[in-house]
Amino acid sequence: MAKEGADMTEETQFMIDTNPGKEPEHVESSGDAKEMRAVVLAGFGGLNKLRVTKKAMPEPQDGEVKIRVKACGLNFLDLMVRQGSIDNPPKLPIVPGFECSGIVESVGENTAGFEIGDRVMAFVNYNAWAEVVCTPADFVYKMPEEMSFAEAAAFSLNFVAAYMMLFEVANLREGMSVLVHSAGGGVGQAVAQLCSTVPNVTVFGIASCSKHAAIRDSVTHLFDRNVDYMQEVQKISPEGVDIVLDCLCGENTAKGLTLLRPLGTYILYGASNMVTGETKSFFSFAKSWWQVEKKIKPVVDSLWALEEVKEAMQRIHDRGNVGKLILDVEKSPTPLMASDSTETSEAGEEEEEPEGDNDSKERMPFIH
Repeated sequence: MAKEGADMTEETQFMIDTNPGKEPEHVESSGDAKEMRAVVLAGFGGLNKLRVTKKAMPEPQDGEVKIRVKACGLNFLDLMVRQGSIDNPPKLPIVPGFECSGIVESVGENTAGFEIGDRVMAFVNYNAWAEVVCTPADFVYKMPEEMSFAEAAAFSLNFVAAYMMLFEVANLREGMSVLVHSAGGGVGQAVAQLCSTVPNVTVFGIASCSKHAAIRDSVTHLFDRNVDYMQEVQKISPEGVDIVLDCLCGENTAKGLTLLRPLGTYILYGASNMVTGETKSFFSFAKSWWQVEKKIKPVVDSLWALEEVKEAMQRIHDRGNVGKLILDVEKSPTPLMASDSTETSEAGEEEEEPEGDNDSKERMPFIH
């Protein structure tokens, strides 16, 4: 039995059709029926496989926390899930998303440490892109008071991944040097900020030239990914760099290995990497950084309504973001997007939307 809050937010009345090949049926709400909006992935493929539709609201099971979602993180991993290009892809249809922030609305039996009304951030095994999620209490963390919901949603996956690579794998210490690819992305900016917590760490950032103005102050040296940066790095650090963080593979791997000093650490990571290790200890450290040193502040690129998820994904695909894209559950969509991302009369009937130029539908999100 869940413990319900006295001032619970009024739920929207929607319902999901779990069979993507049929027209969703209208369901009359009974007295106890609770429903919500959610982004649903109906099949693997292009952007047209996503739609905002209606889904029965979950209730917390034993040891779980029910969260009224305020913001969700959008990652490159989510693009790969949509395309079905990850190990062990999920059974469809499914609500995507692995991280969110919001307010505790109720807790299940045998759930300790959280109260109704707590502001939290959470990891979710899918299902994050919805108005309400339920997840085990072990993966829920209280937010620092000064942190916004958008910042919290931008924090979890990116900073945990960066923390594990730098401190648990590479053993970052004072005076070391780090080369990070995609320095303008969410993980790249998390790496740069975590490096700033250790004295005298030199950070070599590699990013598209269009992002340099926005991220120049976050790294020690910044180079264009489309030019030969090897000679420039070698001029600054002839002995090589201590740590290379590579999420691109390909020709960049050979360059990174060439720049790595003897006995240095080369970490090849990607969207299929899963979060492991003691995340509780990380969040304990992070809270002290946030409250005292103020060196940790997730970079939010832009906010998008749930109905604008297709264009948000397009922005990540085009590598146009600096920092993290956030789905703001309470944000109203633009009129054009509202009719573009809601469910169609029959799944699969519409034409495939290519990922690439999308000028005809371009609209401006809330850019930070």
